[in-house]
Amino acid sequence: MGQASVTLDLSNAIATQQLGEKLGRCLPAGTVLLLEGALGSGKTTLVQGLGAGLGILDSIDSPTFTLINEYLKGRVPLYHVDLYRLSPEETDALSLETYWQGEEVEPGILAIEWAERLRYLPENPIRVALTYDEKGGRQAEIWGIDEAQKAIILGE
Repeated sequence: MGQASVTLDLSNAIATQQLGEKLGRCLPAGTVLLLEGALGSGKTTLVQGLGAGLGILDSIDSPTFTLINEYLKGRVPLYHVDLYRLSPEETDALSLETYWQGEEVEPGILAIEWAERLRYLPENPIRVALTYDEKGGRQAEIWGIDEAQKAIILGE
């Protein structure tokens, strides 16, 4: 992955989902997305778009209680993790490195909500921070993408 970054204004949930769709079309297997943002900032909505961009037809819901949802029938698998209810110490027990190292699961995209709770991070993740803006919409800041991915995200 490169070192490009981009900041986008997202006027509503549809725009957030469309950003996820763009990411789903351009991210390769082995990508780890670290999703950060307050409750209701659009993390799950972004992952729903990601699934659509990967061609996943299953309904994508937040894995708040199951912790990890696996969607295996897309361009590449999508592994959706929600760490909201866990302490940093408890996240270690999930052994998420097996997903980003591709040791025990088919390589896919690992999307981790509440990623700031992780004590150990993979190499070269893509970070997505979702925040509310003063106009009532949202803003997405994305770090760790390459220039080609940035062009797709920006529609260039």
